[in-house]
Amino acid sequence: MPIIGQWNLTQLWALAYPEYLSDLVSTHVQVYKDAGWLGDGLACSRYVSGVGTNQLGNLISAAYLCGIRDFDVNTAYQAVRKNELDGENRPMGAGKVDTDRFLKYGYVPHLDEGLSSSETWQFSASHTLEYSFGAYAVAQMAKAMGHEEDYNTLMNLSKGWERIYNDESNLIQPKNEHGSFIENFDPLQVWRGFQEGNAWQYTFYVPHDAKSLIAKIGADEFTQRLDSIFVVSQEKIFSGGTEIGAFAGLRTLYNQGNQPCLHISWLFDEAGRPSLTQKWVRAILDDFYGTDGIHGYGYGQDEDQGQLGAWYVISSIGLFDIKGLADNNSTFALGSPLFDKVTIRLNNDYYPGETFVIEAKDNSKEDIYVKQYRLNGEMLHDVHIPFKSVVAGGQLELEMNNEPVDVY
Repeated sequence: MPIIGQWNLTQLWALAYPEYLSDLVSTHVQVYKDAGWLGDGLACSRYVSGVGTNQLGNLISAAYLCGIRDFDVNTAYQAVRKNELDGENRPMGAGKVDTDRFLKYGYVPHLDEGLSSSETWQFSASHTLEYSFGAYAVAQMAKAMGHEEDYNTLMNLSKGWERIYNDESNLIQPKNEHGSFIENFDPLQVWRGFQEGNAWQYTFYVPHDAKSLIAKIGADEFTQRLDSIFVVSQEKIFSGGTEIGAFAGLRTLYNQGNQPCLHISWLFDEAGRPSLTQKWVRAILDDFYGTDGIHGYGYGQDEDQGQLGAWYVISSIGLFDIKGLADNNSTFALGSPLFDKVTIRLNNDYYPGETFVIEAKDNSKEDIYVKQYRLNGEMLHDVHIPFKSVVAGGQLELEMNNEPVDVY
């Protein structure tokens, strides 16, 4: 199975089970030592079929930046650097087979004539977005370790998404190698430029530079578009409608059943409308998840090593980072927790705090909006708190009511 847990499993393990994340990183560093590359998909430490992108750099960088460093750090950096900046002679199973194109053009150019839907050229736009995110994540590790030249190179690559952004439609659109957008473009079409998704979904796949994406679209239009997408998608159970799962919602505006969409409901926090993150995350938790037939595992769900389950856990306690903690001075965005009280026991082998407590007063099915946030007794005026503040231990208090609030 591929490692694609940068939004959910990574941040859940970093927060509550850093020893698990450390073990996972050590395993993949050992694979790199043995085979020369990080693996997109692994079974018994051997390369197997994956999704073709390989986002292990995001995960390893996040671990390092969170202070989880009891693995071979220097070799880990060699591995993630190679994963992003070496496009030569990649074996099948290491993923990112079109990295050479990304490095040459600054985006993955599209060529779809005569190709089957499984060939990598078909995924040019989604690969560009994923590689841009990966470059950003590894750039942060490079900066923290003092590799300034690598940092500058990677940050330039992280802007790849801008090179395939269509300012006229405000959508991501595949480009050919001559720099022209492909013709006869259908934003809902899957497999032509987009892997397991479409342009409506993947346009929001800029988690590492969300502020720039919002500025391009315009904050008001961005918020209105995103809100309307969720209004329509709620009627389809945030997936395919009659069923939910990885592929049930491929040709919809939003698909909770697969990775490309899993950060999108948290983007309202970045656009200055936290009440809409509170509203829609709670709606997804209530409507998409469940234990009956249509909601349970085994009904087409793409759990992918804990992706959907970890999303539920981290979102239900009201914390989320769209960058997957792969940033210097990472922050958690704040949401609306399902639970009245959550106590996170912190691992003192990694973090100074004993516990971090989240307590939501007057919480209910109707009172889903946060009137006020207080961290260790001090009122917050932002809906983000540093990761370091959380793992230092303390208490986050939320006062809930049934009226949306967007300014704190």
